[in-house]
Amino acid sequence: MMDASRPTAFVPQDGLPRAQRNLALLTIALAVAMSVLDSAVTNIALPAIGRDLQVSPGASVWVVNSYQIAVMITLLPFSSLGDIFGYRRVYTFGLVVFTIASLFCAMAHSLPMIVAARVVQGFGGAGIMSVNTALIRYAFPRSQLGRGLGFNSLVVASSSAAGPTIAAIILSVANWPWLFLVNLPIGVLALSLISNLPHTVRSGHRFDFLSAVLNALMLGLLVGLLDGFGHGQNQGQMIAEGLGCLAAGVVFVRRMLRHPAPMLPVDLFRRPIFALSVATSVASFIAQTGAYVAIPFLLESVGGLSDTKTGLLMTPWPVTVALIAPLAGRLSDRYSAGALGSIGLSVMTAGLLSIGFMPAHAAWWDIAWRMALSGAGFALFQSPNNRLVLGSVPRERSGAGSGMISTARLTGQSLGAALVASCFHMTEAGGVEQGAMVAVFAGAGFAGVAAVLSALRLSRRAPAG
Repeated sequence: MMDASRPTAFVPQDGLPRAQRNLALLTIALAVAMSVLDSAVTNIALPAIGRDLQVSPGASVWVVNSYQIAVMITLLPFSSLGDIFGYRRVYTFGLVVFTIASLFCAMAHSLPMIVAARVVQGFGGAGIMSVNTALIRYAFPRSQLGRGLGFNSLVVASSSAAGPTIAAIILSVANWPWLFLVNLPIGVLALSLISNLPHTVRSGHRFDFLSAVLNALMLGLLVGLLDGFGHGQNQGQMIAEGLGCLAAGVVFVRRMLRHPAPMLPVDLFRRPIFALSVATSVASFIAQTGAYVAIPFLLESVGGLSDTKTGLLMTPWPVTVALIAPLAGRLSDRYSAGALGSIGLSVMTAGLLSIGFMPAHAAWWDIAWRMALSGAGFALFQSPNNRLVLGSVPRERSGAGSGMISTARLTGQSLGAALVASCFHMTEAGGVEQGAMVAVFAGAGFAGVAAVLSALRLSRRAPAG
């Protein structure tokens, strides 16, 4: 059992030595890439999993949903545990659980078994994602934090871009369990390097189990409500979920307001720079996810493209993110995140509008530059924003900042997916083309809102980090 009362380990004053820092980055990159790739390849493998387990496509979606819900409800609790027991311990726990659960996913021979394994895998993924940026904060000198976060964005974007290709290669030579088995050597390699991660200051406060339960109820019901809203769930059930989410949220927030070290850092939201940064992140991920989900429908219905061509023409977005994210991280060490973010999100807005106004049967290059423009704008925003979120919280509460970065992202992604489903539902009479078009323009609207929110930070003084 981890003991929070033990003396804190020595922490370097300003980052790790270069050699250890590089190994720490490699350790973080392996685990983050593994968790991102796993999500991407599982989406591709859903039809094969459904056929093999003899379940309907609708039922097979729970292989994805169970993981997402597990991550969502445990991110903030794991962030709190990182503040209490050290980020390296929580990261190690998450990596071990994720790796072992991957083995059980591969061994599953029924839907309930793989869903249960995916829930456990989600707990491991939350352990990794809840503290990875907090570890980067301690690994890098304050003056170079942006480049560390830029590297992290590079890993995420590269893994997202490579996921469908890797899944296709594996499925061409093996069956779907191998998509999970490839996690084992990666996980073992990352665990062998875990000693290079930095030791961090521990807060010493006790873990709040009741808050963890309330957090799970609030976010679990929110995810259920958003999913039901987009899939025509019974209205009475949706009302019940909404009221339950609201009740749990009110009790949770009231409890957090009285807590000396709240799991949901409501006290930090009193800092305008923190609140604006989180709000900007949520709005930007609504825009990004809405576009990611809607654009394939737009390309296939308007442009008449095949699934393969659509996938290839979507690739310039994440590839551009991977190319620009490190540069954006370096720029954030010198320039205001408010300025970089507002410029980037304005570019993203222009990119999404250009996609919405794209002519039917556009040439491949005419589609590709619009995707690249949207990705470039998003990349210029993301790393500087994450740097500002982390820099606006005390170092001993870096777990809370790291957890809010991931929670804002997942909240935005859930809302973005629900937004697209709602657009399709409202424009059902007009067909898929109209629904996709409305969703893309709605995404552009949220990107514009995010640009305004980011610009509001220009009048606020940012902490040094």
